Amino acid sequence: MFRKYIILLMAGTALQLSASAQNDVKKGFAIAEKQSEVMLKSIQEAKAAGKTGVSPRTLSASGDLLLVASKDWCSGFFPGELWYLYNYTNDKKWLEEAKAYTANIEQEKTNGGTHDMGFKVYCSVGNAYRITKDPHYKDVIIEAAKTLSTRFNPKVGCIKSWDGRPQWPFPVIIDNMMNLELLFKATKFSGDSSFYKIAVSHANTTMKNHFRADYSSYHVVSYDPETGSVLKKVTHQGYADESAWARGQAWALYGFTMCYRETRNKAYLQQAENVAKYILNNPNMPADLVPYWDFNAPAIPNEPRDASAAAVMASALYELSTYSAHGKLYRNKANSMIKSLTDHYTAALGTNKGFILLHSTGSKPSNSEVDVPLSYADYYYLEALMRQKHLKEKGRL
Repeated sequence: MFRKYIILLMAGTALQLSASAQNDVKKGFAIAEKQSEVMLKSIQEAKAAGKTGVSPRTLSASGDLLLVASKDWCSGFFPGELWYLYNYTNDKKWLEEAKAYTANIEQEKTNGGTHDMGFKVYCSVGNAYRITKDPHYKDVIIEAAKTLSTRFNPKVGCIKSWDGRPQWPFPVIIDNMMNLELLFKATKFSGDSSFYKIAVSHANTTMKNHFRADYSSYHVVSYDPETGSVLKKVTHQGYADESAWARGQAWALYGFTMCYRETRNKAYLQQAENVAKYILNNPNMPADLVPYWDFNAPAIPNEPRDASAAAVMASALYELSTYSAHGKLYRNKANSMIKSLTDHYTAALGTNKGFILLHSTGSKPSNSEVDVPLSYADYYYLEALMRQKHLKEKGRL
């Protein structure tokens, strides 16, 4: 009798968790719809006031909306949000807005001066193709992959991240893992295996050189472009070179999870699981699972949070849960992150020019974008909600 009671209790708890997750999806997208309507108006008002730019990035210190040009690494996130809104609601108004804002980014397919092709093109055009299957978008992705490939150095085995940094002859940042999905897709679309091979080389080299023994990641590894040898390892946007910048750990978790999806190389799955273990077992992870901007920041708990890192982590954990034996743990942790973000980190309706999440941190060492809304926090939050929804529909939540 007692055994039967325990089984029923566990089943009831699972149903409660499932219902809670479903409510978070509905609540999160309801907030996102209202705020995105505000954002569209805010963009028009900014343009009417003479501001240039194609996408929102954040707010200024005085609360003004900051728009960026298509070349900015954040330009693709708002179009991607609009695609997720259409994906969720099937409301044609979001489809039209998504197409219009995505069109503003397409010219970046030939911009070889940056590694951020995935963030710019794949978050916008990639979602456009995923949802519409319009072959035009496929062509843009293939062209973008060709451009990104020009930054690959076979001696190093990686794609160069930044230009114009004389202190780092060939810098590779952990964020660059997020650009590999575009390369994998380009091989599928074109049949050209060179993109796939570049992505695998970059992932392997990053796995070898970017991580410490505890599976925390450096932000930047600088290479000698002539020999491929490692010159220096630093954490440019974190507290210190040996500290664990929270969003960097999120990029690592997401990037290697995605690489496992595209290759089925179990080394990538194991890497993602090890990064997840570092994040989830970290003694400085707050109870609400929205991390401080750096896991080793000196004034914890009096340090800024980074909602963007939590959003990326949650999205990655949902996907990782579908591949790993630890799937239940990852889903539960992701659910907790999303509940925290939805209940305590969303902006009041009609405020913050339409941004969805509050309390993100861009680069605290530069005193840039600290405790502000950021477009990429909103993008990965909506992606995580969509992944939560799909898991629920498949009976895996």
